[in-house]
Amino acid sequence: MSYEQARTLIGERFTSAQVDPGTPERRSLGEGGPLVVTLPADQWLPFATFAKETLGCRFFSFLTAVDWKDQGIDVLARLDNLDTTVSVTMKTRLAAGVSQCDSLAPVYRGANWMERECYDMFGIRFDGHPDLRRILLADDWQGYPLLKSYAVDTPYPPYR
Repeated sequence: MSYEQARTLIGERFTSAQVDPGTPERRSLGEGGPLVVTLPADQWLPFATFAKETLGCRFFSFLTAVDWKDQGIDVLARLDNLDTTVSVTMKTRLAAGVSQCDSLAPVYRGANWMERECYDMFGIRFDGHPDLRRILLADDWQGYPLLKSYAVDTPYPPYR
């Protein structure tokens, strides 16, 4: 599977997806660089399934989020095909005030703890997650520390 084949397959199957091809110069040097695929939130889980089954991206590298304040929260996941060095960074934006996204844990077991971390730090609820609970902070912790709206003057250590 080449980057061009992957890009074509993504475009055919996910017409609402925006595919950023990265830099072709780096790919021609064999350095890779992920295809960045921006999807609507309702295509998050179907695309992950497609990436695993069709593109051969069986390695789940990471999942994280970025809070853009009034613009919402981006959720990103990196998927890799270790046989062909094709990498895909999938990305979706949750609108401001929306904190729900489909879980990738049913497709990639490695997403389990990373989704728990995003829940703990950003408050994103992953629908279909097998065990969504705090993983880093105490159960009685209030708020989500990596949200830009989080009050730094909290009474909880180490911020008191």
